Amino acid sequence: MDKINLLSFSSDELKTFFTDNGEKAFRATQVMKWIYHQNVTDFDAMLNLSKKTRAWLQEVACIEQPEVVKTQIAKDGVIKFLLKMEADNLVETVYIPEGNRATLCVSSQVGCALDCSFCSTARQGFNRNLTTAEIIGQIFQANNYMENNNLQRVTNVVLMGMGEPLLNYKNVVSALKIMLDDFGFGLSKRRVTISTAGVVPAMIKLADDVDVSLAVSLHSATDELRSELVPLNKKYPIAELMKACQHYLDGDDRKKHIMFEYVMLKGVNDQPEHARALVKLLKGMSCKVNLIAFNPFASSGYFSSEEVQVLKFQTILTKAKIRTLLRKQRGEDVDAACGQLAGKVKDKSSRHVKFSSPRFGTITNI
Repeated sequence: MDKINLLSFSSDELKTFFTDNGEKAFRATQVMKWIYHQNVTDFDAMLNLSKKTRAWLQEVACIEQPEVVKTQIAKDGVIKFLLKMEADNLVETVYIPEGNRATLCVSSQVGCALDCSFCSTARQGFNRNLTTAEIIGQIFQANNYMENNNLQRVTNVVLMGMGEPLLNYKNVVSALKIMLDDFGFGLSKRRVTISTAGVVPAMIKLADDVDVSLAVSLHSATDELRSELVPLNKKYPIAELMKACQHYLDGDDRKKHIMFEYVMLKGVNDQPEHARALVKLLKGMSCKVNLIAFNPFASSGYFSSEEVQVLKFQTILTKAKIRTLLRKQRGEDVDAACGQLAGKVKDKSSRHVKFSSPRFGTITNI
């Protein structure tokens, strides 16, 4: 019999699991404290549970995390973990320390179901969604590593790793609830960010289901160019995306701005006219813009914008009173920067066929 991985359960789901099996609901709180507060994964060590309950849990349940296959440490302290999932698929998770903050960039899918043209992950194709346990397991393993090496535990989580989180909605929302739960990782809702390329129906639903920060991968203010960079735009064009963003902002006690991510591509989306179009699009919306340097990879077909061009772009936005940040490059020497995560994906989408073309060159899975 396949055992149930308790890392798959939010607090409410774990209570249901116990009560459905004749146990008291408070057992869920006890078990979550052992797992998330004390890093105990052996049921026999959970001494405030009865022997009968411990024996039952040993029989039907487990607490399993993805296997860490490789750990790489960048010169700037960024740590990239290569994690093994089922069927020999590998995903990557990145730990980014900065002062008293430690951010973990978490993956939500094996590969990515989207095919954004500037993203290395997209070239790997898509295999499947990660389970809740596999998402939570990334944080669990990172915290274990930090504790064993006297480093800062994870204080912030961004779902900006491999995959489109909102196309794995159920598992991601369940994982978010564990991150926020006082008996789980206990993270502040302002320290958890979900990034999306613009899955509009899921954005609207998310506003009702869980309160976390939202980042939107924009990259262009016009439908024509954005559809080339982010093909999902053909299904959910910019006008619909902006309505969904405003809906997210209108929720009770919700974060007061949305972060728009904008990868700077030389000669593609980095000219003054692009900046002015962005100003027009975002006028009146409570937001920040994060300008991200493009990280080249083999046969990408794109180049990084020059610094002088990025600064000109930023100046146009700043003069229009749009708060604009320049994302600091971290972990480049271990390919841990934005858009560089690749892992190893047993592609079920034939994505590699699309990118074996004269424009892009031949792309081979790692």
